[in-house]
Amino acid sequence: MKKAKLTRRQFVTTVAAGAGTIFFGSVIKGITPSRAFTTFDPLQKIRLGNTGIETTLLGMGTGFSGSNRSSNITRAGVAESLIRQAYEKGIRYFDCADSYGTHPYTAAALKGIPRESYTIGTKMWITEGGIPENEKGYPETVIERFRRELNTDYFDLVQLHCMTDGNWPEKYKRHLDGLENLKAKKIIKAHGVSVHTFEALKAAVESPWVDVIHVRINPYGDVMDRKNPSDIVPLIEKMHQSGKGVIGMKLIGAGNFSKDPAKIDASLKWVLELGTVDLLIIGFEKPEQIDDYMKRIRNVRIS
Repeated sequence: MKKAKLTRRQFVTTVAAGAGTIFFGSVIKGITPSRAFTTFDPLQKIRLGNTGIETTLLGMGTGFSGSNRSSNITRAGVAESLIRQAYEKGIRYFDCADSYGTHPYTAAALKGIPRESYTIGTKMWITEGGIPENEKGYPETVIERFRRELNTDYFDLVQLHCMTDGNWPEKYKRHLDGLENLKAKKIIKAHGVSVHTFEALKAAVESPWVDVIHVRINPYGDVMDRKNPSDIVPLIEKMHQSGKGVIGMKLIGAGNFSKDPAKIDASLKWVLELGTVDLLIIGFEKPEQIDDYMKRIRNVRIS
């Protein structure tokens, strides 16, 4: 018997309800995919919203299980070699953060490579915890330290890290103004935010200051700002349509799907089919994972 297709809204509702069988149907009514692709290359060039930044569809996250200036790859002693291997395999976006402790490893891995050939995004931790209190501050000071740590004259993207307060644009206006000033001086190309609550996400959607956002997205609602993805998808669409760059994170549910190949493939296909997520971030821990995810993305077929 031929299986009936579900609409995307039916799909995300079904998945959120815990149904076992997954079907991929049409996109949500009203969403126009941003890409005219039926297949994907992880190394294809994408534009990050209206920022003018061009990089690869697949980027490397350096902060899997990251906090207090360490992550899985720094603790395992493989950060520098893994970042270098990702570059050699064609990945051109590297997602760093002060709280991951990966700045010096990234600088060492990319030493001798022309700066314009890769894209660096990093994040400032300005709320409680994350990094030592005496090393927090305003962008003018903190970004100067970042430049030394990464041995770079400029950053493609700097974001405020892990915003949870729904009033963050007002609460941290001094930081927003500082990053805006650095953009005017061409020390950074774009600024934005990563969010970890639904309220902070909604604030980012409405903020004209946000150039680029990191948003947690997968079809299962794992480690997301709302359990039901249908609550998140329209907000991503609104950001995309307004010209904000959208970076998808937690596509594998912060590693929760890592031992379930079918879930990994379903999540990658679902996010790519949305057509509103510009860049996919995966936190690789081993070289073979780079090849594996590149292959999975190339195997995605959109009907």
